Amino acid sequence: MIQGIGASVGIAIGKAFVLPNWEWDLPEQKIDVADLAREFDRLYEGIRTSKVEIEQMKDELREVVGTEESYIFDAHLAILEDPVFMNEIQGIIQRQYKAAEVAVKEAIDHFVTMFDLLDDEYMKERALDIKDVGNRLLKHLLGAPEITLPSDTQPFILVAKELSPSQLAHLNPNHVLGIATLAGSTTSHSSIMARALGIPLVVGLESKLEDTFIQTGDYLILDGATGVVHLEPDEKLTRQYSELQSRHQEATQRLKDIIDIKPMTKDGKEMELAANISSLKELDVALSSGTDGVGLFRTEFLYMDRNRLPQEEEQFEVYRSVAEKLEGKPLIIRTLDIGGDKHLDYFELPEEENPFLGYRAIRICLDKTDLFKTQLRAILRASCYGEVKIMYPLISSIDEVRAANALLDEAKRELAETGHRYRDNIEVGIMIELPAAVMIADLLAEEVDFFSIGTNDLVQFTLAVDRMNDQISHMYEPFHPAVIRMLKQTVEAAKRANIHVGVCGEMAGDLRALPIWLALDVDELSMSSNAILPIKERLLCLEQEDSRSTFQQILACSTSTAIHEVLAKGYDSRSASTNALA
Repeated sequence: MIQGIGASVGIAIGKAFVLPNWEWDLPEQKIDVADLAREFDRLYEGIRTSKVEIEQMKDELREVVGTEESYIFDAHLAILEDPVFMNEIQGIIQRQYKAAEVAVKEAIDHFVTMFDLLDDEYMKERALDIKDVGNRLLKHLLGAPEITLPSDTQPFILVAKELSPSQLAHLNPNHVLGIATLAGSTTSHSSIMARALGIPLVVGLESKLEDTFIQTGDYLILDGATGVVHLEPDEKLTRQYSELQSRHQEATQRLKDIIDIKPMTKDGKEMELAANISSLKELDVALSSGTDGVGLFRTEFLYMDRNRLPQEEEQFEVYRSVAEKLEGKPLIIRTLDIGGDKHLDYFELPEEENPFLGYRAIRICLDKTDLFKTQLRAILRASCYGEVKIMYPLISSIDEVRAANALLDEAKRELAETGHRYRDNIEVGIMIELPAAVMIADLLAEEVDFFSIGTNDLVQFTLAVDRMNDQISHMYEPFHPAVIRMLKQTVEAAKRANIHVGVCGEMAGDLRALPIWLALDVDELSMSSNAILPIKERLLCLEQEDSRSTFQQILACSTSTAIHEVLAKGYDSRSASTNALA
């Protein structure tokens, strides 16, 4: 068994196809001064050809995974236009008299090495983008053929050191059972695309392989949920995973039967089950799962993986499309939430010791008011086409709420002056994801129309645990007694103020947490689309009164272990695992 990191759920069983690494035979001799002009012409022609090819891939991919995901290739185009990258190549040609392909290879190696040395996951992922773009350019300069995948054989599990978005764009999902990569992370472009394509993916295998090497033709089992890869499994293990696959398929079919059933406990407590989305494609998946609306539209993905800020009209068209598709169901649009682990290639953020505690989210928006008002105007205009609401992230004070609302009022006046329609009484809410917000939740509730609890950051900040840090990630515990008390205080403050309260973090889609939300009388849970039906299935089997009794037991617990034991009573963990993967 090889333990990696699960990046896209699903089980794949089949033979491996190992993708060869890029390998080039480059000229060793230097060029003559007289040949400089020719090398520059070759470089520029290679750039032009690469741009055309990337644009074609972007258009083809848009039809498969949606417009937002196809913007990944805007970042690739930006690299080919980046003056720093190009100046490095041109300087090597001109000063060292090296051929264009040698200069490109040295520039790639220089930047990749530089980014890999940085203690920043985002920059490490951008190193792969540079490799991808540089190798495409090298391919044209050398006249080398594209590495092709088998297309006339049985479906396979693709194994690669790393997989670029360009390579992934050429995959036929019908031929690829799953993907395993030695490098990579759950937030890389390739992981995002694999999830959009519905291909099981395990990443980060390199440090776990030791003396084990996977070769083309080896028989594998890959579990994209647990991150496990089995090499040459025996009949018994293969049979077990085949049965698990069958159970997943049966569970998926069973869940389809409850799509149109109202989400309600046996004793009559109704709860809205909404979706977290970042693109129109994800909205389609949510609607096919019977979502009650969108509880979190992550707008930062409109800004990422491109070479410029999205303009008001472009944002308006996206927001309007989502609102219209929802046909009157609620749409909560979170304003721009960048910084921390989310960067924009064209928007320079300061170097920070602790970026998660630094210049990010609402703090950037209140500083860059033109950027913020552009988004607010787009949202306001879209509010005429559905039940649109605005939500501010990372709020820590009343001053921030009032400052954001003042800019919202300015945006309304600007739209009125230009004759644009908008809904004046649009609801405004905030994310509760900081302990500071919890402690003044009663005061914040007087300022807004709704709360949405972002459990991911709330748990992280409450426990001072970075869940992406392998050394301490085991300490990231959503069911810590301190977290439970934070949740209780937040919901009770909202209830006293008679405002809507929802949850949009990962705990919203956690089957174990459902009795907590029922006991607290939460109004809405917003989660990934594939969690909606499993949550609904369990909701239909529970009673709110029983959940209140369970919650009183939880409050009496002094440890996370004890809380887990209370929640485990009457709950089949095996069925939870099956539902989570379904």
